[in-house]
Amino acid sequence: MDEQALLGLNPNADADFRQRALAYFEQLKISQDAWQVCAEALAQSIYSDDHIKFFCFQVLEHQVKFKYSELTEVQQQLIRETLITWLQAQMLNPQPEKTFIRNKAAQVFALLFVTEYLTKWPKFFFDILSVVDLNPRGVDMYLRILMAVDAELVDRDVVHTSEEARRNTLLKDTMREQCIPSLVESWYQILQNYQYNNSELTCQCLEVVGAYVSWIDLSLIANERFINMLLGHMSVEVLREEACDCLFEIVNKGMDPIDKTKLVESLCQVLQSAGLFSIDQEDDVDFLARFSKLVNGMGQALIASWTKLVKNGDMKSAQDTLQAIEAKVALMLQLLVHEDDDISSNIIGFCYDYLHILKQLSALSDQQKANVEAIMLAVMKKLTYDEEYNFENEGEDEAMFVEYRKQLKLLLDRLAQVSPELLLASVRRVFNTTLQNWQTTRFMEVEVAIRLLYMLAEALPVSHGAHFSGDVTKATALQDMMRTLVTSGVSAYQHTSVTLEFFETVVRYEKFFAVEPQHIPTVLMAFLDHRGLRHTSPKVRSRTAYLFSRFVKSLNKQMNPFIEDVLNRIQDLMELSPPENGYQALLSSDDQLFIYETAGVLIVNSEYSAERKQVLMRNLLTPLMEKFKVLLEKLMMAQDEDRQMALADCLNHAVGFASRTSKAFSNKQTVKQCGCSEVYLDCLQTFLPALSCPLQKEVLRSGVRTFLHRMIICLEEEVLPFIPSASEHMLKDCEAKDLQEFIPLINQITAKFKTQVSPFLQQMFMPLLHAIFEVLLLPAEENDQSAALEKQMLRRSYFAFLQTVTGSGMSEVIANQGAENVERVLFTVIQGAVDYPDPIAQKTCFIILSKLVELWGGKDGPVGFADFVYKHIVPACFLAPLKQTFDLADAQTVLALSECAVTLKTIHLKRGPECIQYLQQEYLPSLQVAPEIIQEFCQALQQPDAKVFKNYLKVFFQRAKP
Repeated sequence: MDEQALLGLNPNADADFRQRALAYFEQLKISQDAWQVCAEALAQSIYSDDHIKFFCFQVLEHQVKFKYSELTEVQQQLIRETLITWLQAQMLNPQPEKTFIRNKAAQVFALLFVTEYLTKWPKFFFDILSVVDLNPRGVDMYLRILMAVDAELVDRDVVHTSEEARRNTLLKDTMREQCIPSLVESWYQILQNYQYNNSELTCQCLEVVGAYVSWIDLSLIANERFINMLLGHMSVEVLREEACDCLFEIVNKGMDPIDKTKLVESLCQVLQSAGLFSIDQEDDVDFLARFSKLVNGMGQALIASWTKLVKNGDMKSAQDTLQAIEAKVALMLQLLVHEDDDISSNIIGFCYDYLHILKQLSALSDQQKANVEAIMLAVMKKLTYDEEYNFENEGEDEAMFVEYRKQLKLLLDRLAQVSPELLLASVRRVFNTTLQNWQTTRFMEVEVAIRLLYMLAEALPVSHGAHFSGDVTKATALQDMMRTLVTSGVSAYQHTSVTLEFFETVVRYEKFFAVEPQHIPTVLMAFLDHRGLRHTSPKVRSRTAYLFSRFVKSLNKQMNPFIEDVLNRIQDLMELSPPENGYQALLSSDDQLFIYETAGVLIVNSEYSAERKQVLMRNLLTPLMEKFKVLLEKLMMAQDEDRQMALADCLNHAVGFASRTSKAFSNKQTVKQCGCSEVYLDCLQTFLPALSCPLQKEVLRSGVRTFLHRMIICLEEEVLPFIPSASEHMLKDCEAKDLQEFIPLINQITAKFKTQVSPFLQQMFMPLLHAIFEVLLLPAEENDQSAALEKQMLRRSYFAFLQTVTGSGMSEVIANQGAENVERVLFTVIQGAVDYPDPIAQKTCFIILSKLVELWGGKDGPVGFADFVYKHIVPACFLAPLKQTFDLADAQTVLALSECAVTLKTIHLKRGPECIQYLQQEYLPSLQVAPEIIQEFCQALQQPDAKVFKNYLKVFFQRAKP
């Protein structure tokens, strides 16, 4: 071996050595006999360095996994012997190998098992057992090998090919027949031998039993001697967690419902008599989390049995099973309400399924009603934050609690289905009690009271948020709670969680304010002062900005009396904060977007006259325009790149804010009707000069482009005079990404204004194409994937542009470009359809070709086009699908083929019998297609139903491809 290269295996070696070791590994993988050197090194324990031993196993692993069939019988025998020799050495070595080496060795054993068990090595396990006997180090390796074999055969996380899946099934069947009883016996011996003196091996063995139980005969494990031993382990501290998991796997095994009920019940009796159901006496939370998972498994197993028995009509056994389920509810509740969330979380599945049973029963007994109430109280208690929750810097623990709360929410929703009246009454009681004394109550209790009211909105569903009409009892209860919420003064509570919950709930129940509009000013003030948008916490300010915009939008006309007051109060929050003043604005630019949108909504939806709306909109947008001009001048002078970036960002924000105000307009309230066209045209005039700024082009162009998109929608044809000069600037020194983002703008204009923009399109058509071709023809490095992807996306955008032009009935834009240019464009479409393995672009190209044939393919089409159809379009329809890269199993490709079929149908439609004659006599014979297939093809093409031909074409190409 290359000793120098092996030095690089040490994690502390320098980069050059490590690189050399990697190269050496690659070299050994392709070498014919390197594995033999590694096998010898392992068998004879030549190296003591752990990393080299691991490396040798990696080389062997590669050989077994990828090149085993290339070895001779003698060489294969050598690998088997090497592994057995290495295994024998493990029991004699003074020190055990490191865990990572043992695991890698086990993987190699498992790979060899998968390859050889059915053919050359049927005694695989017996050979290993005869070597290891009950030697602790040998047993350790045996158990690791069993886990590695299980991972190869049944690991759900590994995606197996259908061939591997078939092989694994055969391996498991053969093992069940030949060796599983002996393996189970060996596990029993290991457990019996080591349960009191080697907890590590015992736990390993329990893990093996748990893994194998899912696919072997359960009676081998679920019998008196095994279960008694496992139950014995449940009272041994170091073994009980693994024993719990093992029992869980046994309970989880699919079996007959009556047998399953018996098995679970017998387990429960023994566990209960061993005192394991006395949760309050147990302080080991890790064990309780596993135990909770076991109880959950037993509960869900019983419920699955009950469901099957009811389905089979065996009501007597179903009733017995239901009693067994009910008997576990007290234990379930103890675990659900446990202060440790992991323990509680593990039992939620059982709880959820139990409620599902109750939902199906026609009437509930008193005990069942009491159970529902107990679950409800447990959920309310467990929803509460604890003292340790860090609201300002949420980490992993906090994220886990948020997830846990989502599980509890599902329980609450299920409770609502079982007994909505009870849920409503319970929430109302907790809510009212808490809010009466909120000033002296801890934050987490106040938060959860409001949270429960918030959660009722989803738990008691209604259409379109109509919580305050319909069912009088419910509407009154919710109305009372909402009134209490907004009048109690709880919005002033000094904790961010309570503040946020207040605003979330107010917005969730916005329909309340239609019923009792007198509370709107109170809530608006909360939004606008130190409780909301001016809160000390940035998190609260940010969320409130979004909620405020939702609140205002939902109240619409009811905001009229407050519009100007609100606009005045939010004025300072809308200031564009330039980078140089060092002033930390209250809201981030993203939050300000919501405030601008809100201001726009207030103005547009108001009942003011168009003149007044215009004045207010101008007051809103003029400061932005003035700031924009000043900042643009500063940017032109700026030398330092960081300063340039900061200024460009600020300019971009100004454009974004103006853009966002326009979201308030609608078909009912257009810019024109509101008298605001002039203001937005002024904005356009102010922002467009940024396109000719040579600095920070990407940022500025992106912002102005977005604004143009909005204005095309809002200003209609008034925007058209600005488009030519804007386009000219955007086409100057542009890159693939610029073009790719510019084309949708042109597509939007083309699709919206059609012939109105025909002169402009004709003028800029070739400059745009030249810019696109120039970028596409730029040489790129061979492995530069991002450049290749950018070109692919640009190519797609280019074809989408041609599709928009032809699809908007403006083929004259192309036709008027001069014969040479027209031909060039047509050839790019043919090339796109055939040469590039991109089904999305190919589909678009066939759509363009169909459209052009439809427009120009008749007798009065442009001179020479009919010729082009036969020389290029017809061949494209065959050459593209015949390519190896045209994968008919891929959904996008099938769509491209579908458009290819439409193209051929359109050619037939426009050219008639002449097209059939050309296919029959010239084109298809030139592809060596058999005469009877030609006949069949032409008949399918002439079918009036296009679908018939589409289906035929797919079959035609499937047959034609090797």
